[in-house]
Amino acid sequence: MYRCMVIDDEPLALNVLADYVRKTEGLQLVDITTSPIKGLQRIQNREVDLVFLDIQMPELTGIQVMKIIDQQCKVIVTTAYPEFALEGYEYNVTDYLLKPISFERFSKAVQKLPSRQEPVHKQTDYFFVKSEYKLLRIDYSQVLYLEALRDYVAIHTADGNKILTLQSLSSFEKELPAQLFTRIHKSYLVALSKIRFIEKNRVVIAGKDLPVGETYKTVFLQKINITPDK
Repeated sequence: MYRCMVIDDEPLALNVLADYVRKTEGLQLVDITTSPIKGLQRIQNREVDLVFLDIQMPELTGIQVMKIIDQQCKVIVTTAYPEFALEGYEYNVTDYLLKPISFERFSKAVQKLPSRQEPVHKQTDYFFVKSEYKLLRIDYSQVLYLEALRDYVAIHTADGNKILTLQSLSSFEKELPAQLFTRIHKSYLVALSKIRFIEKNRVVIAGKDLPVGETYKTVFLQKINITPDK
């Protein structure tokens, strides 16, 4: 299975290619974007195996994107300008698609990809978050808990830092490994290994009392192999 992203500044082309990806067995659509900068972040975070990449874009050209990612993922170039084909192949692209792109031609390009029987993504022990103007790497082992604060999420770490990021707590709940983190309240997502003790409807992590919401209590206790009181 290839995790795919489409990067194109033309909304029509973007949607056509996204539809082709959804129709194709062995491809999984991760994201579509008109911003090559946003696309670069996902590629560099190892979230993408294959990118359908337009050449002519205002923020960064497709050639510039390929120089930056340096073959971190497979690339299928898409463009309305055939003169860019030769330069694109210098970056070891899988194929070159000339717009307008038919589904038949799209399928032929996909067939050139190496076969992947199973995902072979490297297991990581960290994640990246955008905080202010930086992408910060945070090790799972450093996280105590995450706290929802209106439009922000605060990530509390073992070294006493509080990292603020514009991301929902629900998105972190989906992103972080379920065997390491669990939601205990509408405002709290905690690292299971950092819980010192549990008492009634609260958990204590690094001296901080965190409430356990009734909505999350049953699943939380089951996860730590405790049968909820009837």
